Amino acid sequence: MGKLFRYLKPYWFYALISPLLMILEVTADLCLPYLMSFIVNHGIIGADIAESPVAETIMGIVFPNGGYSHFQMILVFGILMLLVVLVGGFFGTLCAYTAAKASQGFGHDLRRDAYARVMSLSIQQTDQFTTGSLVTRMTNDISMIVEFMEMILRMFVRAPFFMIGGTIFLLTLDVQFGVVLLAALPALIVTLTLVLMRAVPLFSTVQKRLDRVNCVVQENVSGARVVKAYVREDYECDRFRTANGELRNVNYRVQRLMAIIHPVLVLVQNFAVIAVIWLGGNKIADGVAGMSTGNIMAAVTYTIQVVSSIMMVTMMFQSVSRALASAKRVREVIDCDPVIQSGTKTAAAQEVAVSFRDVSFRYPGTVGAPVLQNINLEIKKGETLAIVGATGCGKSSLVRLIPRFYDAVSGEVLVDGLPVKEYDLKALRQKIAFVLQKSELFSDTVANNIRWGKADASDQQVREVAEIAQAHDFIMGFADDYETFVAEKGASLSGGQKQRLSIARALVRDPEILILDDATSALDLATEGKLRRALHERFENSTVILIAQRIASVREADRIAVLENGTIKACAPHDVLMESCDTYREIYASQMERGGAANA
Repeated sequence: MGKLFRYLKPYWFYALISPLLMILEVTADLCLPYLMSFIVNHGIIGADIAESPVAETIMGIVFPNGGYSHFQMILVFGILMLLVVLVGGFFGTLCAYTAAKASQGFGHDLRRDAYARVMSLSIQQTDQFTTGSLVTRMTNDISMIVEFMEMILRMFVRAPFFMIGGTIFLLTLDVQFGVVLLAALPALIVTLTLVLMRAVPLFSTVQKRLDRVNCVVQENVSGARVVKAYVREDYECDRFRTANGELRNVNYRVQRLMAIIHPVLVLVQNFAVIAVIWLGGNKIADGVAGMSTGNIMAAVTYTIQVVSSIMMVTMMFQSVSRALASAKRVREVIDCDPVIQSGTKTAAAQEVAVSFRDVSFRYPGTVGAPVLQNINLEIKKGETLAIVGATGCGKSSLVRLIPRFYDAVSGEVLVDGLPVKEYDLKALRQKIAFVLQKSELFSDTVANNIRWGKADASDQQVREVAEIAQAHDFIMGFADDYETFVAEKGASLSGGQKQRLSIARALVRDPEILILDDATSALDLATEGKLRRALHERFENSTVILIAQRIASVREADRIAVLENGTIKACAPHDVLMESCDTYREIYASQMERGGAANA
């Protein structure tokens, strides 16, 4: 938690003044029982005001000539109590405002930096955390810390000051009243200690169970179509029911433990009140000087305030425990250094756009044979290179090394002659436009989804790339054409439409290197052919790396790299491969049997 306090530094003034305002509010609250005792003793019972120098001084200020009645005493002290309440309320309002400014500013900055860190993490690291867990940490966990911070600025002052101030006022009424409190404290301390020792470890478990619930919800919402297509609603409901039940059970355990505290506190409080009344009543019956009904009433009020402040301390301990568990989880994100560290260099376009030199790669945390091994490949500027091979042979893994989604285990990947590890990461990725296998669109208009590739793209540029991507015609069929709103993750579009919009988003960047990772799988061959011809005419100077399953999609490429078991078996034009590469011929023949070659 200590490292997170640095986020409070910009709001130090609010964080400093808030406790001071709370002290003034508590002071006002502590004065009220004292003033009430004057009303009871001198205004109602009629005791001689000379017995109370403070009361006599106040009345002397209001009535310099004396001669005031009991009613006037009640009126004066009643108005004084009202003024004290208003002053206390004023300070309390200011305290709430300043505490909110500090805590919410703290939360805003912490959430901003945590989100920025999540954005800087590699794919490997976000996979390790899981999406559901990151969502929980960014929302629920940070909210817990913000609530804790606001409690520090208010309750961490209010409760101890009430305890100390209430005890002091109680002792001024009678020392034996303080003894009553001291006798009550051991029972409270033992109860709090035993309960919190068992409850604190459970708060981390609660957050983990909440992670699990969020993961299940996230998976089912994003995969709703698959769930419905396979009629797995009952199964997924059972899975959620299990995760939700585990969260409920842990919360039950925590709340059962915390529920013990309140009855014990109320019981101790009532016994203390009875003891104060009994002790004070005996003193009045024995005629002890300085003891009166008003003093007993004030003592009862102070006793309740002190024990109530202990209740507040209990709630603070619960909040502290939750906040510490949440702070640990948030710090795991903030303190997680990105595996992919940016370099500082850039390079101008070279004759060889991309080079792989003895590259081997395996995914982090895996064992066995590498996904890629001993890859040696050069791709020239303006060349179209296609990559084909069986499912799982490493095609996507190969192209993910170029923008440094992952780093090679050994060997070097170079872009324009400079190793990608030495590149400034933003500069590297600005050279590249990547269309992934799974088309990801955002909740925005069609035009703005395309402008993700280039924020300042004009309407004309957006229209041009849409035409190249063969998306213009279906966009114009929408009610609001380019201003049509796309549902979350492109749910309102077909697979082919999403792919074409994703391609348009990549093309609007006018990239030096364009990577299409099976990005036309949902397009028919006629549409794909038009797309290839438009790409060749408009982006002839761009280096295109194309992954596809269909020979018809890649046969016109300048070269085709055949990947098999993580190695490049051959790399040549279509005609050459048909003569020299058995693997390529087998792929061609298998597609021909299915009618693929005929369609080509």
